Formats: sequence, C-alpha cells, structure tokens
Amino acid sequence: MVHDLAVHETRMNKAVGAFQRDLVAIRAGKASASLLDGIQVDYYGVPTPLNQVASISVPEARLLVVQPWEKPLLKDIARAIMAADLGLNPQDDGSVLKIPIPQLNEDRRKELVKQAHKMAEEGRVAVRSVRRDANDELKKLQKAGDISEDDARRSMDQVQKMHDKYIAEIEEVLKKKEAEVMEV
Repeated sequence: MVHDLAVHETRMNKAVGAFQRDLVAIRAGKASASLLDGIQVDYYGVPTPLNQVASISVPEARLLVVQPWEKPLLKDIARAIMAADLGLNPQDDGSVLKIPIPQLNEDRRKELVKQAHKMAEEGRVAVRSVRRDANDELKKLQKAGDISEDDARRSMDQVQKMHDKYIAEIEEVLKKKEAEVMEV
C-alpha cells in the first residue's frame, strides 16, 4: 500500500514542478535566457524549440542576444518571439537579434502577478486532483476488503499531509515570484 502513496507523491511533486516551469515564463524585468523557453521556431516546416536553432546569451541585465546557427532563420526567430506575446521587441542587426527587456510599469507588474496567481491555482488544482485520486483508490481498496478501515484512514491522513506539503510549496514559490515581479 505504501508503494501506491509514493506514486501519488510523485504526481504531486510533478504538479509543483510544472507550476515552477510555467512561472519562468513570467519575466520580472530582468533578462534571462529562460524567458524564451517554450518558443517554437519554424525550422524547415518543423516547429523546433528556439534553443535548438540558436544560442541565447545575456550580455547585460536588460538585454538578450539570440544568435541563430543559420542566418536565414533570423526573420523566423523574430516572428516567433513576436508571436509569443511576451511584450518583447527583437531588433535584427543582420547577424543576431538583440532583445531589450523593457522596464515593467506598475500595471504590467500587477498583470504578471495575476497571471502567476492563475498558474498557482492550476498547480493547486493538480495537487488536489492527485489527492482525490489517491483517496478514491483507498476507498475502493477498503470496500474490496484489501485493506482495513484503520489502514485506509491512516493512508488518507498521509495523503492529506502530502497534499498540504505541496500546496505550501506552491504558495512559497508564488510568494517569491510575486516579490520578484513587484520589485522595482
């Protein structure tokens, strides 16, 4: 029975990890190569991650430089960055794209915090869903007579503790991101 709980804990952990990866897309006014994670470039008709067709560097705190491995890709990369709707405006200098990271205004900061809260709620929902699945599984096992009522109750308490731990982790990560975004 303990093995089953480990499976559920792994799923809760993955939900928190997915939330953390999603949060990376929310920029806090500082340049970071991870801002461009998730951007797909049309590479000879195949959607390809940007970091597989170009190198991304951060020469200054407010500047990203994207250097494609093939010069003809410059325009496609610029188009993909614009289409990603990150509020970034790449500048083509013929061989590289320079992407200045604009200072965030107060409204944009609040908008980004709202977006982070929405992502956190999705993470919480995912963790709650795992808890529900685990509890349903335990109830079925109890009904089938595979485990006693006491064992089921004990396991449900463990599932609740795991749930609380991962929800707290999501809250902690959200609080840090909120502070980072609101920092001027």
